[in-house]
Amino acid sequence: MASTNTDHPIETPFELARAETARKPKRMGRLNRWDTPWFNSKLITGVVIIGLILLIGILGRLFWNADLAYTASSPLNLPPVGFVNTRGQAGTWEHPLGTENSGRDMLALMIVGAPNSFMVGVIAATVGMSVGIILGFSAGFLGGRVDDVIRLLSDVSITIPALMVLIVIQALLKQIELTTMALLIALFAWPSPTRLIRGQVLSMRESGYVLMAKLSGASSFDIMFKEILPNLLPYLAASFIGNTTGAILAAIGLEVLGLGPQRVPTLGGTIYFAIEGAALLRNMWWWWGLPTLTLAIMFIGLLLINLGLDEIANPRLRQASQ
Repeated sequence: MASTNTDHPIETPFELARAETARKPKRMGRLNRWDTPWFNSKLITGVVIIGLILLIGILGRLFWNADLAYTASSPLNLPPVGFVNTRGQAGTWEHPLGTENSGRDMLALMIVGAPNSFMVGVIAATVGMSVGIILGFSAGFLGGRVDDVIRLLSDVSITIPALMVLIVIQALLKQIELTTMALLIALFAWPSPTRLIRGQVLSMRESGYVLMAKLSGASSFDIMFKEILPNLLPYLAASFIGNTTGAILAAIGLEVLGLGPQRVPTLGGTIYFAIEGAALLRNMWWWWGLPTLTLAIMFIGLLLINLGLDEIANPRLRQASQ
């Protein structure tokens, strides 16, 4: 008679999560449904922060005239409500966050600029992750010369000073759009996820459940996308958030140097025009302070999401935070 092996090793984040939940004492009442490692406070807080920023950007157009971010038809250099500028002008509710040097409304600039800046990071991270998944899986699962070539390409790409190359490329372009800038940033967004995925696939392809799938006659496609990929999802999500953060930082750096889109409002572009307009010397703190604060909140949200995903993927981090 065949015996059942009850000592099967726990090898995946999902199995570890289920085992950890099973070891915890059961709670009474409705609170027990939240007794799971997937209910991560950092992850939820970060998602709420990013969701609110995007929600304001989407729904704000319904309650505020977004065209004021493009047209210079408002009074110049008005401070936010409750403040007075150097010329004695007080803020008005017609422009609650004030206006900038050319008369564009700051609230409209935040409503339009925040989603645009976030979109650049998402596009660049999506392209970089797509390339990284294909190359990382190929290198880790196939091995041999394929692994050697992909590893060499990723190592060489990481050593290239990406920001300097992007500055040169965008300086040569007369005009640039948001999508174009995102795709240029994506040129340097694939090596990191490629290395991460390759390392995880190398460790997982020798695990028990993969060996059992091979013995059962499963194809390489089924093993890669039905056995390995589901267990990589926490790592892929964390890598995507990290890539998004890096892409936003790269875009902000280019925009602050004046190499970003000039006709589309972005947070980095607003800071660039504040520098050009000597906002610091003229005590127009709202011109550069509001986009900087929005970016800081956005990065805090992305950081919390990344920390939450790291804890989900790594049980030791999760236990240390409890």
